[in-house]
Amino acid sequence: MASLLYYGSQQGLFKPLTLLLEKGADMNAQGGDYGNALQAASFGGHETVMALLLEKGADVNAQDGFHGNALQAASAIGHDAIVTLLLEKGADVNAVGGFYGNALHAASFGGHETVVALLLEKGADVNAQGRLSGNALQAASANGHDGIVTLLLEKGADVNAQGGDYGNALQAASAEGHDAIVVLLLEKGAVVNAQGGRYGNALQAASAKGHKAVVALLLEKRARAEGC
Repeated sequence: MASLLYYGSQQGLFKPLTLLLEKGADMNAQGGDYGNALQAASFGGHETVMALLLEKGADVNAQDGFHGNALQAASAIGHDAIVTLLLEKGADVNAVGGFYGNALHAASFGGHETVVALLLEKGADVNAQGRLSGNALQAASANGHDGIVTLLLEKGADVNAQGGDYGNALQAASAEGHDAIVVLLLEKGAVVNAQGGRYGNALQAASAKGHKAVVALLLEKRARAEGC
C-alpha cells in the first residue's frame, strides 16, 4: 500500500500535497509501483510537485519501485526538465537498478535524445550495462533511434560491446531491420560476423526476420551465416 502523498504526487496535486506535508507526511515513505512519491511524480512529469518534494527533503537517490529511482523514471518517459532538476539536486547519473538498469539505457531505449545528451553531459557511463538490451547503444539500435546511436558513438560507445538479448548492437539493428543504423555501425567498425545473442550473428538475425535490404548490406561486407 502507498501513502496519500504518493498518490497525490502521482496525480500532480500540488495544493493537497502542500497540506499533507504541513501535517507531517513522510515524503520518503516506501510503497506503490513507483516506490515513493518522488519517483511517482517524476514518472508523471509533475515538475512543480518534484520541486516541492525536493525542497522539503525528499531523497533524490531513493531506490525502489519499477524504475529504481526518480532519474530513471523521468529518463524513460523523456521528461528533460525533470531530468535537469534531479541532476541539479544531486541525482546519481549512473545509479544502477530498476527496469532498464540505469537512466541512460532507459532514455536510449525510449528514443529521448535530449535526455541522453543531458545524461552524457553529466557523466553517464556510455558503456554501462543495462537490463533489457545489454547497453544503451544496443537499446537505441534495436529501436531504430539513429540520432541516439550517432550520439552514443561520438561519446565513445563500444560498437562491439557484447551482452543483452541480441548479443551486440549490429545484431540488434539487423534483427529489427534498421538498415541505416546497420550502415552506421559497420562504418564505425562493427564486426560483421560477431557471434552471440539470440540469432547467433547479424546475418542470421536479418535473415530470420526477412529484412532483405539488411541481408544485402551484410553480404556486401562479407557476412557469413556461421561466423568468421
